[in-house]
Amino acid sequence: MNKTEVVPERLLSTRDAVALVVGIVIGAGIFKFPALVAGMAGSETMVYVLWLAGGLVSIVGALCYAELATAFPNAGGDYHFLTRAFGRHFSFLFAWARATVITTGSIALLAFVLGDYASNLVPLGEHSSAIWAALVVVALTIVNWFGIREGKATQNVLTVFEVGGLVAIVVAGLFVAEAAPPSATAVSAGPGMPAASAMGLAMVFVLLTYGGWNEAAYMSAEVKDRRRGILRALVIGLLLVTALYLLVNFAYLRGLGLEGVSGSKVVAADLLARAWGPGSATLMSLMVIVASLTSINATMLVGARSNYALGHDWKLFAWLGGWHASGVPRAALLVQSAISLVLVGFGAATRKGFETMVDFTAPVFWFFFLMTGIALMVLRRTESAAERPFRVPFYPLLPLLFCASAGWLLYSSLAYTGVGALAGVGVLLAGGVVLAWSVQHEKTGT
Repeated sequence: MNKTEVVPERLLSTRDAVALVVGIVIGAGIFKFPALVAGMAGSETMVYVLWLAGGLVSIVGALCYAELATAFPNAGGDYHFLTRAFGRHFSFLFAWARATVITTGSIALLAFVLGDYASNLVPLGEHSSAIWAALVVVALTIVNWFGIREGKATQNVLTVFEVGGLVAIVVAGLFVAEAAPPSATAVSAGPGMPAASAMGLAMVFVLLTYGGWNEAAYMSAEVKDRRRGILRALVIGLLLVTALYLLVNFAYLRGLGLEGVSGSKVVAADLLARAWGPGSATLMSLMVIVASLTSINATMLVGARSNYALGHDWKLFAWLGGWHASGVPRAALLVQSAISLVLVGFGAATRKGFETMVDFTAPVFWFFFLMTGIALMVLRRTESAAERPFRVPFYPLLPLLFCASAGWLLYSSLAYTGVGALAGVGVLLAGGVVLAWSVQHEKTGT
């Protein structure tokens, strides 16, 4: 190994890590999914139960990740945990999935959300949404190219504006808009849909809205307080998000009523229009743009870490394993951005950018989420002597609950998505071919 090799430094404070968690989790979902959840919940009380349950399930998962991240801190995050639990061949498939489906698909998905709303303000022609999506990927790549300090500073600023946007919704719903009249009847879950199925599908959307907090594990080697930094960041971040989501839903329901929320396609815009008039649509677009920017930047900031870990472990991808003195794995960042741009093109070609990317990423994401939960229990047995600054309470009950949730979401993502899901699974299977090639490359040295 080169003695002058630059490795990750502990440059991130707990506050920086909390901003990353909040920034990744709070995205476009909170502006899209509450209407769908309200329509399936059937009552205001059940709306609150579902969103609170989503926060609690996420916190259980965060406790599992906190144990893994503090016991085995590494810039590879899940990749490193899966390697220790199941071997390098399995973790190769995970790194391949992140590089080609999970992280890059999430970046493209969020970029399309931004593109849709930016096009309402400044249209750029027939393919305006895709053009805006590509522009934001390029712009944030440039920001993060310069270093971790620039990237985290951008993240902290964007997170402040993002949370401020949600606060504006809360203010509009609770203090400005007149309270909507109470609904005369409960909202139907839909013709032919059993109540249990409606609740299950509603939880899919709730947990999608909470998704992304696990990305903080990729910063475990860069957080200053190894023992408690990641744990505090995950728990504090998710508590903040849960409180905000409950307040936002309360504001939606107070301002529009259950029927108004469930019948709205742009629930936040409708609420602001009721509070401040039609001109507030521009404010709504700006809020969604900021939310999308925040999540894209946070995902991009941490996403390249698994590519870096892949380059460190596999000779065929050694060129990805460099860590620049600026605090960024630059080659890994560029590859991530290039693939994201390809997926933006794919989404544009289907003319269903956002929906295509949801279908593309969900099944692969939840499969590896499930396997990471199992990895926690495997490592408790195979590496029982390892120092664990934090242990999941009520073991193994909480890890089993986490795995059951992830498994159920894997099933749901396959059951409720379209051909995009098959494309994502196909790309994962193609990783098996690349894995065989990589193994052969290491054997022959060519």
